[in-house]
Amino acid sequence: MNVANLLPSRTLPSRLFARVTLLLLLALASLEAAAQVRAWLDRDRIGMGETVTLNIESTAATTSTEPDYAPLLTDFFVSGRTSRREFVMGTGGSTVRTLYAVALRPRRDGLVTVPALNVGSLRTQPIALTVAPAATTAPTRTEDVFIESEADDPDPYVQQSVGWVVRLYSATPLISGQLDQDAPDGASLQRVGDDAQYQRDIGGRRYHVVERRFLLVPERSGVLTVPPARFEGRGAGGFFDDLLGGGRGGALEAQGTPRKLDVQPAPANAPQPWLPLQNLTLRYQSTPQELRVGNAATVTVEALADGATAAQMPELQLPPIDGVQVFAEPVQADERFVDGRPRVKLTRRFSLVPAREGKADMAGLQLRWWDVRAGQAETSSLPPLSWTVLPGTTPGAPNAPAAPASATGTDIATPTGDAHTAPPMARFTDLGGANKAWVLAAVLFAALWLFTLLWGLNRGEGAKAATKSQGDAPSPPQGGGHVDLKRLIDRGDLGDVADALCAMAHPPARDLDEARARLADADQRDAVDELQRARWGGGSAVTAREALRRAFAKGPTWRSVPARTVSPLPPLYPGGGPAPGS
Repeated sequence: MNVANLLPSRTLPSRLFARVTLLLLLALASLEAAAQVRAWLDRDRIGMGETVTLNIESTAATTSTEPDYAPLLTDFFVSGRTSRREFVMGTGGSTVRTLYAVALRPRRDGLVTVPALNVGSLRTQPIALTVAPAATTAPTRTEDVFIESEADDPDPYVQQSVGWVVRLYSATPLISGQLDQDAPDGASLQRVGDDAQYQRDIGGRRYHVVERRFLLVPERSGVLTVPPARFEGRGAGGFFDDLLGGGRGGALEAQGTPRKLDVQPAPANAPQPWLPLQNLTLRYQSTPQELRVGNAATVTVEALADGATAAQMPELQLPPIDGVQVFAEPVQADERFVDGRPRVKLTRRFSLVPAREGKADMAGLQLRWWDVRAGQAETSSLPPLSWTVLPGTTPGAPNAPAAPASATGTDIATPTGDAHTAPPMARFTDLGGANKAWVLAAVLFAALWLFTLLWGLNRGEGAKAATKSQGDAPSPPQGGGHVDLKRLIDRGDLGDVADALCAMAHPPARDLDEARARLADADQRDAVDELQRARWGGGSAVTAREALRRAFAKGPTWRSVPARTVSPLPPLYPGGGPAPGS
C-alpha cells in the first residue's frame, strides 16, 4: 500500500482542510470551560514529627501560577514541592489538569487547619488535620530499613473488616524495591488505596515511610497468624559505597514479624444478617416537601458505615408506602480508608410516584448491626415521613404551575421565557461553558470522522477481503469472565450479577432461571437461589454475596449444550413465513 495515498491532501481539497483547521482553532480559542480547583490530604491523622502530602488539582487551562504556599508557613514546615500537568479527553471535551503536591510537617500537635490557598484566581477549601502528640520515649532503630505492621483491632470478630497497615521505613533513599504481604490462612487479604509516603523522626534519625493498606477479613474464629511482610530493593549510595561495597547503598532487605489476631465468633444474640461495625449512621440527604399524584418526587438516603466495605453492607431499601410506587436507583458507594480501617458512604435515591390522593406515611428505614467496640447489638434508624398527596397537574393545561424541584425531586429546568420570541442570534451566541465544551467535542469528532473516512477509502479491496474473512471467523471465547464476575459480586448491584451470569452462558441465557438450569454445579445453583431470595424474597444480600463468592470462585461450570444440527439443504421458506395453507 502506498503511504502517500493515506495523506488527506491527495483526496480532499486543501481549502476544506484549511477551513476545518480554522474551525478547530476558533473553537479552542472560544472555549472557556469553568475552571475548578480542589485540595486534599493523603491522610487526615498523623503523628507529631511526621509529614503529610497536600495535593492541589486545578483545571484552569490558561493559568501557570503555582499555589501561594505562604499561608502554610504559620503552622507547617513546607518542603518537596512538585507539579505535573496532563491533558485529559472526556465526553464533554478536553481538559488541562495540573496537579501540585507539597509535603507539610506540623509545628504543633492537636487539630491543625490547612488554610485555603490561592491558585491564580481560584481558591481552595480549608482542610482539618489531626496531629497526635509525639511519643514520650521514641524507639531507637539502627537498621537502615525495617518493616512494621499492625491491625486496627487485635481481637476482631469473624467476618469483620480489619484494617491492616504495613509500613516500610528507610533511612536511605530507595532506587527500586518490592514490598510483599502474603495472605494468612483462614482470612482474605485485599490491598486498598494507594501507598501513602511521608517522613518520620525515630530516635533522632529521619526515615522515609511507605505506608501500604490492606483489608483483612477473618473467615473463621480462633487464632489467626498473619505472615510477616518482606522487602527487597536497592538503596542510593555514594560513589565510594558502590566501589567498596559498604555504606548504606546497594541491596537492601527487610522482613517484619508475624502477628497473631484472636478472632471471636459471632455472638448468639447478634442480629442477622451479621454486620460487625465500629459505627453506623443514617440520614436523609433530601426529602420532598409535597407529593402529587402521578408526579415523581425524590428521597435520598445516606448510610455511613465505619469498619465495612460496600460489598458487606446490606442494600438500602425504603419501607413500602401504601398508595405510592417506589423506584430505586443504583447505590452510589464512596469507599475510603480512615484511621487504619475501611469506611464507606452509601447513597441511594428513590423516586416516589403517588397513585392516589390522601395521606401517605413512610416508616423510617432501620438497619441492625453489631457494635464491635461495645460488644452489643445496635439499631440505626431514620425518622418516619408523612405527606398529604395533592392532585396531579393536568398535562398541557394552560398556565399550569410547575412543581418546584425540591418538591418533585426532578432535575428538569422549566424555561422562563418563550424560545420562539428570542432573537435567533441570541439563542446561538449565549453559550455556557458546558455548551462550548460540546461544540468543541462535536468539531473534534467531525474532524476524526473525516480522517477515518479517508483511511477507509484508501484501504483497497484487500482490506475489505480481510475484514470479511475476519467477520466470518467465529469469535474466540472471552477469557477472564470469572474475574469480572468476582468484581461484580464484591462491589456491584445484585441485578448486575444476575445479568453477568446470563451473559456468561454459551449461548447467553434468556433469564436467570435458564442460567441456573444450565449450571452443572449444585453449589452454584444454590448460590443462585440465594441471589434470587436476596433480590425478591426478602433474603440477605450479605449471605447471597458470600454464597456467590464461594461457589463462583473459579467461575461458573456449565452443562454441555448439544449443538444444533444445520441441514445442508436450503430452507423451504426463506422468508421465514408460514407454509402455504397453514
